[in-house]
Amino acid sequence: MPQTLQKQRTTWPGRAAVAAAPDPFGAARRGPSAVNQVNRRSFLRGTGAALAALSAADSSAVAAPATPVIDTHIHFYDPRRKDGIPWPPSTDKVLYKPVLPALFASTASPVGVTGAVVIEASPRLEDNQWVLDLVKDNPMIVAYVANLEVGKPEFRTNLARFRKNRLVRGIRVFDEKFVAGVSQPAFLEDLKRLADADLSLDAIGETDTKWLAPLLTVAEKVPNLRIIINHMPEEPPAWKVEQIRALAAHPQVRCKVSGVLKEVGGKVPTDLASYRAALDQLWDLFGPDRVVYGSNWPKSDHMGPYATVFGLVKQYVEPKGAAAMEKFFWKNALAVYKWA
Repeated sequence: MPQTLQKQRTTWPGRAAVAAAPDPFGAARRGPSAVNQVNRRSFLRGTGAALAALSAADSSAVAAPATPVIDTHIHFYDPRRKDGIPWPPSTDKVLYKPVLPALFASTASPVGVTGAVVIEASPRLEDNQWVLDLVKDNPMIVAYVANLEVGKPEFRTNLARFRKNRLVRGIRVFDEKFVAGVSQPAFLEDLKRLADADLSLDAIGETDTKWLAPLLTVAEKVPNLRIIINHMPEEPPAWKVEQIRALAAHPQVRCKVSGVLKEVGGKVPTDLASYRAALDQLWDLFGPDRVVYGSNWPKSDHMGPYATVFGLVKQYVEPKGAAAMEKFFWKNALAVYKWA
């Protein structure tokens, strides 16, 4: 693979193109608007074929794969909002800007991405509603993972409120919440409510591995809860094989490959050889049915362009065959998030 990947010069086939194409959507309809009536799964199949054709526009670019691609980890926010945003900070010159659906489409669709799962980074309750309102008419967004505080009296009410929206397919919990909450009955009871609602748990730890033992307790005590460990292989920092193996022994635990690029000696390598061993380890631990693609966009821009993030994992998975590509890029994600 070239040391520097170029972005493909194609355009996203928008609603006009979809409307002009043969109707792949069948009778499955959702919501009041014309776009919201699209069956998202069928939309992804249709646009996947369209993007594959468009990819021929630049043979030097990252070629779009023949399969639909779901990016299971992106964020939306807008610092121009009246109340601002809690993340990213204004000092972050890379990320502090409006990050909205049109920007993601223009960034990711040229390399073949056909859909995405939005992960809520903000701890403010109403920011969940802001994003849901933002994406409600966007067929590219297949699912949303809310940020709700587990173990609090209001969790049951908040879960009931947001799960009414069919885009909501899970919640996200940070490392320190597992450490503080796992010994609290209310925390585990709320996670049981989450599982009983057939929703998933995205688990993230950016500072250490102290939360992995509490996460293992959650996996043991709530065996019907689908758990996705975020940002591997780079996070959690300095994880041990035995820690992840214990979690991977539980079939409901998955691995989100959304943290591949790393800085080495002040530079970010873009060759697959620098990452192959770490990726091999994840496949050995979780197998081909429990690894899912995610970019962590736009935070990934700190490490490199989207085409580089995507191109590296595509180059790694592609030799494993068409079935492995489908599992990694969309089928495993569907099994986790169960979008409509």
